[in-house]
Amino acid sequence: MKRLIIFLIVIVGFVILSCSKTKNDNPTQDDNTQTLDQKVDALVAQMTLEEKVGQMTQVDRSALQNIDDIKNYFLGSLLSGGGSAPSENSPAGWADMCDSYQNIAIKTRLKIPLIYGIDAVHGNNNVKGAVIFPHNIGMGCTWDAALAQKAAETTAEEVLGTGINWTFSPCIAVSRDIRWGRTYESFGETPEIQQIMSQAEVLGYQGTDLSNAGSILACAKHYVGDGGTTGGKDQGNTICDEATLRAIHLPGYISTIKAGVGSIMVSYSSWNGVKLSSIKYLLTDVLKTELGFSGFLVSDWGALYQLPGDFKAQIASAVNAGIDMVMVPTDYKTFIASLLADVQTGAVSMDRINDAVKRILKIKMKLGLFDHPLANRTYTAKVGSSAHREIARECVRESLVLLKNNKVLPLAKNLSKIFVAGSNADDIGNQCGGWTISWQGSSGNITAGTTILQGIKNAVSSSTQVTYSKDGTGAGGYDAAIVVIGETPYAEGNGDRTDLSISAQDYQTLVNVKYANIPTVVILVSGRPMIISNILDKSDAILAAWLPGTEGEGVSDVIFGDYKPVGKLTHSWPKDMSQLPLNYGDQIYDPLFPYKYGLTY
Repeated sequence: MKRLIIFLIVIVGFVILSCSKTKNDNPTQDDNTQTLDQKVDALVAQMTLEEKVGQMTQVDRSALQNIDDIKNYFLGSLLSGGGSAPSENSPAGWADMCDSYQNIAIKTRLKIPLIYGIDAVHGNNNVKGAVIFPHNIGMGCTWDAALAQKAAETTAEEVLGTGINWTFSPCIAVSRDIRWGRTYESFGETPEIQQIMSQAEVLGYQGTDLSNAGSILACAKHYVGDGGTTGGKDQGNTICDEATLRAIHLPGYISTIKAGVGSIMVSYSSWNGVKLSSIKYLLTDVLKTELGFSGFLVSDWGALYQLPGDFKAQIASAVNAGIDMVMVPTDYKTFIASLLADVQTGAVSMDRINDAVKRILKIKMKLGLFDHPLANRTYTAKVGSSAHREIARECVRESLVLLKNNKVLPLAKNLSKIFVAGSNADDIGNQCGGWTISWQGSSGNITAGTTILQGIKNAVSSSTQVTYSKDGTGAGGYDAAIVVIGETPYAEGNGDRTDLSISAQDYQTLVNVKYANIPTVVILVSGRPMIISNILDKSDAILAAWLPGTEGEGVSDVIFGDYKPVGKLTHSWPKDMSQLPLNYGDQIYDPLFPYKYGLTY
């Protein structure tokens, strides 16, 4: 009997030790019968204040002073801002870099993995060789929710292939003034198009369950009213009553919440003079309580610095308003020390800290990061694949809006001689626009793709001569001309404009072509409607191509009639600058081309 008792004691001790070891090795898997909330609660109960504050901290990878700071400060998230890339800017180079960071994170006491964010806003656009889709203004003009979802699913695969699991997309700003430099990031000027496309993109990124293979975390941005600022000023002030804010700027967020969006980014901008990052009523009372948003709120890049007071006061104001994760993005040591001090002085309560951390950890668990923190290399080989490029090409051709056509389009593929001109005809950087490889984007051969000129050459018959002249001289004797003009790349801030006229250089290019007196097609590559009244009589057809991305053959598909143009405007097209801001539903509404306008063959 004595031996039996000793044996039982040993067995019980072994079981207890085994259970204890399992709990310490992976605190999210100690009991498969636990609900997700119970797992989160159990993990948070084991965390120190320093570990909790670390989870609320997001740092740009380029600002890491030491890679071991990931574990030394228990960082919850890293990001790559525009242009913040590894030395080897390739899909494999990105995956290797992200895995190196993640391997540090999972060596912390509680083995909490990082969530890595990136502005994959029209494809995985920071990565060389990735497929670049049309910017949102073009995607909106497709009015095709199924296609938008397919594009987001494709982007999700290309993001996963680089070891990243979170995109700061979709941008569902309702752009009410096209002078705003972020107009191309908006699907259009009405809540109608935001509701259609934002919900589709969230479902594309996240699927119906974040734990599914192929799912990444979406982030609806920038909450709320960022597209309604006075004069279209970036990070400006949206002046309106609450009823207007709710009617115009809120519906897109309601749609994404219904689709299960897991994160929302708060805007830099102000509402009636108060920065959004500090408005508890909108962040907590409306978004989290009234609308039932259960994910986490992240601030924009360094947005807290724009709030009143010293840094500790700025942090307390934003966190108490409802921001859960702070995109610091550089001085993380000062941020962490300041937030710890705020908690110690009672400026921020432990309840608010715990709520924020629980929201973040819940999303990490839903994504399956605790079980599979490293890059899924099966997706790495798919980045930039021909199958993905075909989907982007479809997006391009459906996004094109035919504004004018004097029976010139479609062009015959077997014309003897076609003349191509313009600064945007043979420039992959220009046709991709901002947020491509770098933050502001740049002209030139910045990544792999097919320019509009090459697409034209690929489309015509073998006997057709295609000649290119950037300035439009030498068009005499050709059967038809295609002139590709418009804007050069820009992003937020730098893209704000007081004049949207066609440049003098582009105008002269068109004049040079018209001396030849041949049928002339104008393709406008731009991030918004432009003032084109001076070129209407110098063109026989005008096609708005927006910022189509890397797949220029989508343009030639429509020019030569393989597909009919189907795009419809999501922005009212002004006659001149004096009409701005111009929006569908205005009491006085007299656009050059109205909302939902678009010709076909």
